[in-house]
Amino acid sequence: MGSLTVFSRTLRARAADVEFAFSQYHNQTPASSLHTRLVQMWEAVYKETNGRVVVKVFAQNNGIQGSDPAALKALVAGEIQFFTLMGGILGTMVPAAEVQQVPFAFRSAAHAHEAMDGPLGAYLCDEMAAKGIHGFQIGAFDNGMRQITANKRIVTPDDLAGLKMRVPAGQLVADTFKAFGCQPVIINSDSIHAALTDGRADAQENPLTLADQFKLYEVVKYVAMTDHMWSGFNQLANLAAWQKLPDDIKGIIDRNVTTHVHLQRQDQIGANTRLRTELAARGLEFNTPDPAPFKRKLAGTYAMWKDKLGSKCWSLLERSAGSIT
Repeated sequence: MGSLTVFSRTLRARAADVEFAFSQYHNQTPASSLHTRLVQMWEAVYKETNGRVVVKVFAQNNGIQGSDPAALKALVAGEIQFFTLMGGILGTMVPAAEVQQVPFAFRSAAHAHEAMDGPLGAYLCDEMAAKGIHGFQIGAFDNGMRQITANKRIVTPDDLAGLKMRVPAGQLVADTFKAFGCQPVIINSDSIHAALTDGRADAQENPLTLADQFKLYEVVKYVAMTDHMWSGFNQLANLAAWQKLPDDIKGIIDRNVTTHVHLQRQDQIGANTRLRTELAARGLEFNTPDPAPFKRKLAGTYAMWKDKLGSKCWSLLERSAGSIT
């Protein structure tokens, strides 16, 4: 019997008796590195607090109607206490979080991690607190560099013109693909496969792990390795629930979030690297477009979002990532 199964049974047996019983939502599948590391993280917290804290982890947001946007509202309302979410969707409530989705800002996932662990990440935590959300200083689990999967080969922005591009909620992602000539279509991650099948979307953009987990290789043929954007899963807590915790428990949770963020980042980088070969074996065809023509299409988008995000946020981004042009 696996340790995760044993821990799940422990949760059911002990939840009624513990001092703090919470829920953790995330939008990935049970097979994901995020799910595995979150379960391990809360198991460690349970042990280190001598059973005072029990947190049950729900994959794919426990099937909540409305997926990530609905779960974010539930977090702020205190209906759930912990949640992981990408910056673009978080940006619908905390506008500065959209900075995580600035296209071509980060060279790699590791480059993005450095920015999120530094002053830019600290600034975002302050912005979250103003909206009733506690962010963790080392709290950005990895999703990875985003690639375009489609039923046609994408080499230049002209190849995207007129395509219905599935995007997550969040204005900057939509604005990016509008600049490339796409029609952005907001579809939750658990419905991407169906949308590509029934024609609601012609293409989608995500790290390779999502193409694998949601079996997108069944409905698309081409992958353009654009690395056009990084995305992560920000570990969030309901601020009121967090503030009620004793300092010793906060310290244990903080330490374990940091530990398991680092472990999951290694998992995800390895998986996104490995999956190019594995998905090619399943029939997907890969190419690596020149990023320069895509960046040239974004001059207006950069100017608009520099204004929207504000000088402080943009300055922190450029201090972390270099000049954005």
